[in-house]
Amino acid sequence: MTSPPDLSGTPVLHGRLVTLRPFRAEDAAAMAEILSDPEVRRLTGSVTTTAEAHEREPLDDRLRGWYATRADQTDRVDLAVLDAATGRLVGEVVLNEHDPSARSCNLRCLLGPEGRGRGLGTEALRLLVTHAFGELGLDRLELEVFEFNPRARHVYERLGFRPTGTREAALEFDGAPVAAVDMELTAERWATEGPAPS
Repeated sequence: MTSPPDLSGTPVLHGRLVTLRPFRAEDAAAMAEILSDPEVRRLTGSVTTTAEAHEREPLDDRLRGWYATRADQTDRVDLAVLDAATGRLVGEVVLNEHDPSARSCNLRCLLGPEGRGRGLGTEALRLLVTHAFGELGLDRLELEVFEFNPRARHVYERLGFRPTGTREAALEFDGAPVAAVDMELTAERWATEGPAPS
């Protein structure tokens, strides 16, 4: 029997459009700006009203401590997404909710305004999925995407994720129920089908 995947040790992954690297304490300021973006706040389900979506994420000791310790975690992988053209931090990709017995993780991604609409998120996810299956030895990745985020769902489907179910009213936003689609990608499907061509 093979040993469970080891998530300790945070990689640096290079693509044509992005570089993924471990977070540093000084990244907290840039992430506070990204996490203050109303679209990020709404589409990630972090808030439940339009008014909350326009509130700012405070740059406080809690946020500084969070990003200062991401590279030290042994049960998750948190990587900063850098725009290769500018070197600027534009978002994050994460493997969390690690289940060693099932050899699975949850995957999530968020990009601020500077990182959207240019293929950076697709490449960042492709790099992380390749790392998850190739280097970490995971068997399955899972995620959720809210129904009001069709752009993200399209990206996930191009990478090979398939729906496994829908949870009605998983979120309430401005008083209206919002469904969430659960999706998964297996290492076997990734190896045999791979992502759709760019």
